[in-house]
Amino acid sequence: MIPQYYDLPSLTALTAFEASARHLSFELAASELGVTSGEISRQIKAIEDDLGVPLFVRRRTGVMLTSAGKDIYSVLASSLSKASDVVRTIKRDRSGDVTMPSRRCG
Repeated sequence: MIPQYYDLPSLTALTAFEASARHLSFELAASELGVTSGEISRQIKAIEDDLGVPLFVRRRTGVMLTSAGKDIYSVLASSLSKASDVVRTIKRDRSGDVTMPSRRCG
């Protein structure tokens, strides 16, 4: 098995967390992502179990972020917003030329 490059939960779990934190609702996050609220709960629980701390306070009227949840959400929302800006720029600026110079990573 190849070790993960980043020490992060799965992107599926992070997506569930981000939508839940943004809406402060597992139900609205589930609706947005086209899954059940139970699946959202399982993804959030997996992150919380991995971290060893709760990310949400669950209440009858909804959920609230804990301090740790607020910290993760702040960084995640900022990073996704920056990525979205780059994608929009690329889409806007593309010239229609499908030939891209090759780029080596390393």
